[in-house]
Amino acid sequence: MENNEQNFLQKHVMFFDRNNDGIIYPSETFQGFRAIGCGILLSSATAVFINVGLSRQTRPGKSFSLHFPIEVKNIQMGKHGSDSGVYDKEGRFVASRFEEIFAKHAHTHPNALTSNELKTFIKSNREKKDYGGWLSGYVEWKILYSLCKDKNGLLHKDTIRAAYDGSLFELMEKEKSSKKHANTPKSTI
Repeated sequence: MENNEQNFLQKHVMFFDRNNDGIIYPSETFQGFRAIGCGILLSSATAVFINVGLSRQTRPGKSFSLHFPIEVKNIQMGKHGSDSGVYDKEGRFVASRFEEIFAKHAHTHPNALTSNELKTFIKSNREKKDYGGWLSGYVEWKILYSLCKDKNGLLHKDTIRAAYDGSLFELMEKEKSSKKHANTPKSTI
């Protein structure tokens, strides 16, 4: 699938399709989370959580698979409840819903969320008795916050926007890679 043919939600997850075959296996989810700076334990847990949770939903009409593949082309079918509504049911970006996050919750800084504002935002998205959606939303946002907050504890609007379109993950991988290379001792030969 060409990048310009993908909806925002597909672009968001394509980073984790490490071999670009349109299917994301748990090993690829793990590799993607490691590439953006998550530890082994978190990467392992999220790979299991995400792939077990989304595999069946993104593979309509197909039999159960112990490989827990996620089909990128159907990722919108795995959209959980209690979310922000920034992706519509087709996986498209809804700019007004994105702006609403900051209009309603960014009280300290107009273009960033503090930890407390993020907590309030996450709670405001909760649908009654949607415990799976609550957990999914909480985990997604907490990982994003822990990896991307600035030195003042702010999660910036442009960072969140980049997470929604998937470009953030590529940037994080490049930054991690450049730091790794900068810390590698130079040969004196």
